[in-house]
Amino acid sequence: MNPKLDLLHPYPFERLKALMAGKVPPAHLSPIALSIGEPKHQSPAFVKQALIDNIDQIAIYPTTKGGLPLRQTIADWCTARFKLPDSSLDPEQNVLPVTGTREALFAFTQVVVDSSAHEPLVVSPNPFYQIYEGAALLAGTELHFLDCTLDNGFIPDLSTVAPDIWERCQLLQICTPGNPTGAVMSIEQLQQAIALADQYDFIIASDECYSEVYLDEQSPPPGILEACAAMGRNDFSRCVAFHSLSKRSNLPGLRSGFVAGDASLLSDFLRFRTYHGCAMPMATQAASAAAWSDETHVIDNRRQYREKFAAVTEILKDVLTFPEPTASFYLWPETPIDDTEFAAGLFAQQNVTLLPGRYLSRDNEAGNPGKGRVRMALVAETEVCIEAALRIKHYVQSLAD
Repeated sequence: MNPKLDLLHPYPFERLKALMAGKVPPAHLSPIALSIGEPKHQSPAFVKQALIDNIDQIAIYPTTKGGLPLRQTIADWCTARFKLPDSSLDPEQNVLPVTGTREALFAFTQVVVDSSAHEPLVVSPNPFYQIYEGAALLAGTELHFLDCTLDNGFIPDLSTVAPDIWERCQLLQICTPGNPTGAVMSIEQLQQAIALADQYDFIIASDECYSEVYLDEQSPPPGILEACAAMGRNDFSRCVAFHSLSKRSNLPGLRSGFVAGDASLLSDFLRFRTYHGCAMPMATQAASAAAWSDETHVIDNRRQYREKFAAVTEILKDVLTFPEPTASFYLWPETPIDDTEFAAGLFAQQNVTLLPGRYLSRDNEAGNPGKGRVRMALVAETEVCIEAALRIKHYVQSLAD
């Protein structure tokens, strides 16, 4: 067996299951899970119909690169969404469909990391999406974590990183909007990352799968490609963006997303994926093209999240402290007691499941930046989220009695 498998930490939901083992919540309260970021809004009917209309194409082997109709649709969407110069994002060279960003983020790390180099590093935010860590460890590199805390607005402060860390860095992993914080990097912060990549010769992987779930309809979060374009960097050198239909279009089971950016990086990534065996089925491509071509359902999706955030924050604002999220569908509140004790007690008393913040972070010299917080995924229907918020409020109040 690959000895690197022993380096992997238990996945957060394995730890959560162990935490809840033996606890029996009240039977009269229906279970409410706000621990997993799985959208529960209705999937678009026209996407389902596209799958049905193209079901006969399961008889066709798909190509790893994906068909031009999907790649062109993705290029058009990116160009409009991120204000890119016309034709700068070539569907032949700068776009690659992937079977969800989870597998793509993992696979991309395997491609770009040179484990034979002297003490290679992947630099990652902390807290972080667990795939960043697992992918780095299995690629044979170490990680350097950048704490995202209230003091830095939950954005990794790249200016605090020592030159010797950047000299070892091969891949900078960023997540904007952030999971679990909802914080959004500005154009200037993204450009700071690009300047450092040029100076120290590393690659930037920008995980932007929450980019279309934002609360201010007039202020969509910027992305790494947009930052490149604003610099006149229309070859997107050293930069790739990862996007998904899971959150944007409530299609987590479709397993559909894309990677876009530097053509030379995508060429090598395509070569790897040809052997990796993860081509997107033709029916899925047709459904994905339909989803990327429509914004009406995405606008309505954001409306539903805004309503939930407004209702839930109104209920919880007097009992919990949390940053006002810019985007994503998470709240990241402080807990009045230890975060694992809070999550376990809430489950036992109210049958509501949240994810302890420390499960999404790693300890370092300054402690664990997720400690004393929980991740609350407002993915269920509005009425269910309101019920959960009322139960959480009741639980917090009981702690003070």
